[in-house]
Amino acid sequence: LQVFDEGKDVTPHPLFHSDPNAVVPRQGKLLASSAHFGATGSGTYGSSSTSISNASTTESILDETVEPGSRRDTTVSLSGVQGRQEEIEEELTEEDLDRSVDIYLTETETIWILDMPSVAVSVESEDAGRIQERNRIYADICKNRPGNDRFVEKMMQTINGAAKNKEVQCDQIIMEDKGMTVTSWDLYNSFNVLEIKPTSKAEGSGATAGRSTKPHTTKEHDQTMSVSSDRGSTSSSTMISESSVLARNHEEEECHSEAILTSEKFQQDLFFMERILMENIFQPKLAAYRQFPVLIDPDVTSGTSGTVAAVKEAKEKEHGKEKKDKDEQKEAFIDPSILSDVNKILEETVPPRLERLWSYTCDLTNGHSVSSMAWSKVNPDLLAVGYGAFDFKEQKKGLACCWSLKNPMWPERIFQCEHGVTALDFSMASPNLLAVGMYNGSVAIYNVRSCKDVALLDSSESSNKHTGPVWQLRWVEQDRSATADGKTEGLICISADGRITEWLVQKRLDCTDLMKIKRTESEKKKLPGEKERKSEDLISQQAAGMCFDFHPKDTNFYLAGTEEGHIHKCSCSSREQFLKTYRSHKGPVYKVAWNPFSTDMFLSCSADWSIILWHQDSQSPLLTFSSTTAVVHDIMWSPKSAFVFAAAKESRVEIWDLSVSILDPVISYFASPREKFTSVLFATNTDCLLVGDSRGEVGVFELQNLAAPNSNKV
Repeated sequence: LQVFDEGKDVTPHPLFHSDPNAVVPRQGKLLASSAHFGATGSGTYGSSSTSISNASTTESILDETVEPGSRRDTTVSLSGVQGRQEEIEEELTEEDLDRSVDIYLTETETIWILDMPSVAVSVESEDAGRIQERNRIYADICKNRPGNDRFVEKMMQTINGAAKNKEVQCDQIIMEDKGMTVTSWDLYNSFNVLEIKPTSKAEGSGATAGRSTKPHTTKEHDQTMSVSSDRGSTSSSTMISESSVLARNHEEEECHSEAILTSEKFQQDLFFMERILMENIFQPKLAAYRQFPVLIDPDVTSGTSGTVAAVKEAKEKEHGKEKKDKDEQKEAFIDPSILSDVNKILEETVPPRLERLWSYTCDLTNGHSVSSMAWSKVNPDLLAVGYGAFDFKEQKKGLACCWSLKNPMWPERIFQCEHGVTALDFSMASPNLLAVGMYNGSVAIYNVRSCKDVALLDSSESSNKHTGPVWQLRWVEQDRSATADGKTEGLICISADGRITEWLVQKRLDCTDLMKIKRTESEKKKLPGEKERKSEDLISQQAAGMCFDFHPKDTNFYLAGTEEGHIHKCSCSSREQFLKTYRSHKGPVYKVAWNPFSTDMFLSCSADWSIILWHQDSQSPLLTFSSTTAVVHDIMWSPKSAFVFAAAKESRVEIWDLSVSILDPVISYFASPREKFTSVLFATNTDCLLVGDSRGEVGVFELQNLAAPNSNKV
């Protein structure tokens, strides 16, 4: 065969060349005839003759490899092949043999041994639109995944790939040792380059004169050397004197600037400047806190001109809308009183919510958990916050900070404590005294008028000090005489050592026990036929106290919550017995609170996820609120309504309104994933709520659209 490409002979050369000296193997008749036929057809350009020659060659090879037992069948098949070859030879004519036949070589199908599909697709490809749609669907799924019940997180273990060792050869690293000789003078000069001692001009001139009055024994050369030494000494002394003058001026400037920064007048100016800046920054939020309208300065800069224009446009639209409504009323003859009732109904349909205004936080409080909060009895803008951990493993140094509304970014007073702060409260008789209870059982009293970080009184020297954490303390006014003016204020504390104590504030702190909380056996109903069980011996006869609250009208009675889950009603007159015991909680009672309006009712919260409403005359709970499976750390009644109270759970803050629902809270504010709510406190003069968390922040929230009923209604 010969292959031509546009007249050029491109026939491939054979890769195998036979050796003429090699022995030719024996061939059968069929092989000889096929070889002869192939030689005859090699001069032609027909594809059919080539295929026949190849077929005959293949069959001849099979003939050589066939077994002897099947020789008969092979002979028959070979004779048939010879007959077919003769028929084909007879059919071919001279014209067929002389005719040129074109043969086209095509590429065979590609066989893929390894196929790694690409993770990226060209935008111009056909599948680009479909893949973009799949990516969008996947992004929507990932976005809607948090909080969806259709997704479940599971952990899977995958097989780690086998490690491979890879060696790399690099050029040899040439190491060289170098050294140098340094004298002691070089070391001294290197360490004292910046410490140039100031020298006087007299010393400089003396040094110059000393150098110029050297004896000269040679002629011109010695004179030249002396002149050069005189010039060098003069220039060096001048440089030293200039550097000394500059150093002295720099020291004087530093002393002068330090005196200015530490002056009392400068500190006072900075204080006023800080107040002005805080007022400018937090003015809208403070106005919302005090429920004042937010005012806009008419002389604003050009940067806020758009805001003023927007406000004016909104007012014009509102004015036009009111005018249009009045016109419609006149046309339809609608009574304005009916329209006002409709507007009230529409306002009631807006759901209540908590709007975050700001947070009391700074670098010092980051990482400390908020344990307690208390308002000043005289100044409603002054807030005391205690920072400390409740868990024994997380204990560290505590803080007691006094925050003011005039500066929400930094506390006015900071009191460092050696142990975590667990409770604090302001005095009413002496508003400048702040009592602080700590995790190690000590009690300290600070003077907030003083800027010193030193306790005014401390219980460390008292022989009756607590041996467990002080979980709650409060200044309580009690009647000590028959006259109305005979009220005295005492500091009451409850501790984990099972004691409720009253501290006397004199030259030093000392206490007396109001009650030692004894453990009580749980009342279990005896089944019929069951034998009496022996009483178990208790490790400690005293139960750990967790919280207390005095009656709002009669301060001779108070409630005490224990770690057992019991609530005891006690009297200051009886120090040995409980008046009543309320048993319903299955975990430690963290807070009890009397209702300030309905003084026969009180609330309690516990680690058993529940909040219970009690009546003091009944030992069975009236209502039990349990909306989530989370520990309830704190509760507080609203100072403006007998039906509203707030609860701080680990995962969220809840506002309950018993006049609306006793099943679900009216407001639920959820915490972020890395924080837990620890305490709540209502503002005394506004509709705001303060919430403390585990990150050291005290959030200030405004209660919006909460239609609280009349406080006198019970």
